[in-house]
Amino acid sequence: MSVPELLTLDPTGSDPHGEHKALHARGPATRVDLLGVTAWSVSDPVLLKKLLTGPDVSKDARQHWPQFAETVPTWPLALWVAVENMFTSFGSDHRRLRRMVAPSFSARRVAALGERVESIVDDLLDVLARTPEGEAADVRELFAYPLPIQVICHLMGVPEERRAGFRQLVDNVFATTLTPEEAAANTASLYRVLDELIAEKRRQPGEDMTSLLIDARDEEGDGSALSEAELRDTLLLMISAGYETTVNLLDQAITVLLTHPEQLALVREGRANWADVVEETLRFEPAVKHLPLRFAVRDIPLPDGQVIAKGEPVLASYAAANRHPDWHGESADTFDLTRTDPGPEHLAFGHGVHFCLGAPLARLEGITALEKFFARFPDARLGVPEEELRPVPSLISNGHQTLPVVLRPRTSAH
Repeated sequence: MSVPELLTLDPTGSDPHGEHKALHARGPATRVDLLGVTAWSVSDPVLLKKLLTGPDVSKDARQHWPQFAETVPTWPLALWVAVENMFTSFGSDHRRLRRMVAPSFSARRVAALGERVESIVDDLLDVLARTPEGEAADVRELFAYPLPIQVICHLMGVPEERRAGFRQLVDNVFATTLTPEEAAANTASLYRVLDELIAEKRRQPGEDMTSLLIDARDEEGDGSALSEAELRDTLLLMISAGYETTVNLLDQAITVLLTHPEQLALVREGRANWADVVEETLRFEPAVKHLPLRFAVRDIPLPDGQVIAKGEPVLASYAAANRHPDWHGESADTFDLTRTDPGPEHLAFGHGVHFCLGAPLARLEGITALEKFFARFPDARLGVPEEELRPVPSLISNGHQTLPVVLRPRTSAH
């Protein structure tokens, strides 16, 4: 069997939908160049679900990627495979680490955050309302960013004065245009800030997830509950996963409703609801396009006769899977709030044992923010033509660099 030429994934993410189609054309899985690492991109939803729920792939690079040690020192995405938390764990380690975090995202805990989310949204809308009539506000910067930052920092107990510093560092985790040196420097800065937060919470604990994890770590001083590295990397995971992804969800949902007014009308007429908007946005424009990395625990035969060899990296290409014609038919590239059979099913939160713990919180934030935004600004429109919106320079993160929106068109009296 001839081996197709490697498809190089664009680190700037300039044409994600063209990339999805290229992946679909190459079959259920194909070999890609991921910033210098050769991996198998899986874009077929049936195969992807099978791999994510079976024992054939692992997220533990140290244990299951023979090239780990030689690759990590110079690979810009090293942090995605080198952290020590539930994101990169396998088997019993994953169950142990997930069990420690899961209570913070219980249905009761998330519901209890509802009032705070509403209050934050109202405050942010008040700021947006000061934008002069007819002028565009950057809704990503002024609304989509600060909401999840404030929510996750409240949950984690990050003091107000530290939040701005976290933002740029987390943004750089998702950037895929940094040099290896820039990525390493960003990681060092991020760990320094996290170490300072841990030290501060050890001195003055509070009713927050950081303090609870420190308690679990310190009660079992031998590290059997949580090592110091796992503590730090779990905080990193909670802050980054709970922030950047929700920014993109809000950004994309507002964009797609403003560019599909007939779909927004369905919500206003009661023929669809805000939960439908969130789910179809997550299918149509998921917050994460490709998620590094998993590794074959054993040889994996593919439907087309190819084999993912033991130890080879596997890239979950969620955005391409969400738009796969075998899953959503001819309308896969259409935003449709009335989608039926199979409905707005998607893989935006992952699948299987690594399904996103924060999904209920992201949904709560999305529904609350969108409902209030469009109630406050019913005449909002994009401030530039849709084709002028620029994607964030990343093959992972799926959002816009800016989202200019005219909240209130200038009245004729002006």
